[in-house]
Amino acid sequence: MSDKRLLGLDAARGLAVLGMFAVHVGPDGYRSGAGYLLIAAEARSSALFVLIAGFSLAFSRARTTLPPALLLRRTVIRCACLLLLGLGLASLQPGFLVILSFYAVYFLAAEPFLRLRTPRLAAVTAASVALGPVLSYLLGPVVGFHTAAHGEIPTLADLTSLTGLGTALDQLLLTGGYPAVTYLPYLLLGLLLARLARPERPAVHWLPVACAGIAAATAGYAGSWLATERWGGRQRLLASIAVHQPWALPTPDPIHTVLAAQDGAIPTTSWHWLLIAEPYSQTPLETLGNAGTGCALIALAIAIARLPAAARLLRPLADVGTMALTLYVAHGLVLALAFDLEDQGGSWSLLAGFTAAAVLGAGAWRHLWRDSPLRRGPLEWVLHSVVRRIPPPRRAEAV
Repeated sequence: MSDKRLLGLDAARGLAVLGMFAVHVGPDGYRSGAGYLLIAAEARSSALFVLIAGFSLAFSRARTTLPPALLLRRTVIRCACLLLLGLGLASLQPGFLVILSFYAVYFLAAEPFLRLRTPRLAAVTAASVALGPVLSYLLGPVVGFHTAAHGEIPTLADLTSLTGLGTALDQLLLTGGYPAVTYLPYLLLGLLLARLARPERPAVHWLPVACAGIAAATAGYAGSWLATERWGGRQRLLASIAVHQPWALPTPDPIHTVLAAQDGAIPTTSWHWLLIAEPYSQTPLETLGNAGTGCALIALAIAIARLPAAARLLRPLADVGTMALTLYVAHGLVLALAFDLEDQGGSWSLLAGFTAAAVLGAGAWRHLWRDSPLRRGPLEWVLHSVVRRIPPPRRAEAV
């Protein structure tokens, strides 16, 4: 991939990193002024990360000539590294839901979908946007989540017993903070987007993708607003809350209060919960809205990267995006070892500090190691080196 094509994709990933900072260390979102930026980052940053991961995976596979067996072995090793890294970081209790271990599941689950023809992949992706959240809703009572909270994440301690392993598997697939059943659609969309809109195409070809993304986002968020505020959904949800979560009724917004207590994931007490599109609710309409937003941002970033003057402005974001894994783990370590977010809370100053450190640090790293494989970032280089050391299967060597 040429530098300009990488620049746009890395810039979109860098924007997701800064959005993640806003969610983790910024103040709580509020509906006025700059507060809307904080609200905009909630859930959309994680969705954008996964979407870009799918895009990058599909594009890299399309360009490789390595044997499928070797690619699968490398994927398994990469997933094992991400899983252990995620479990370790989560064990330090950094104050946020660590997504890395879930990434391991996404990448492994993506393998069979990489072999699908584009029309079939498109059909599976569209179906997953609706069926994934519905399946999560249906299985909620089965796995013990009816009115209680989702949002747990596995840690290294779960590897010490069969019960823990079962719990970790349940969280990774169904009930955790970023379960595969509701987040895999973003990865599938990334795979599809890489096939339908090749990064090497001129900027003008990315504008329809951006428009389609905006249309999908509008359909998801506006559809939810109409269903809840104009077609009686809110009243039915309040009636359900009165029965199952009466403690939330005295609050200014009982629906938001219930969701906040569940890390965003909806209860399984009424089908009308599937009509909302609140951050982390993991409903069909939220998934559609987040997916559309992510597609629009990726398309615009790649298109803008083709313009020389604008491309220079994207460079700091792209530097951050190149080192996304390193910055994610680094900010988790800082929060785990140096801050107590539960006591101190997030703030604009803390967000500004993390943002400045990431932008300046990533830029300095690229400048320092610009002629070295280390330019991709220390953890990125380590992961890449480990995966590249995997020898090909003997059968492939014989051929």
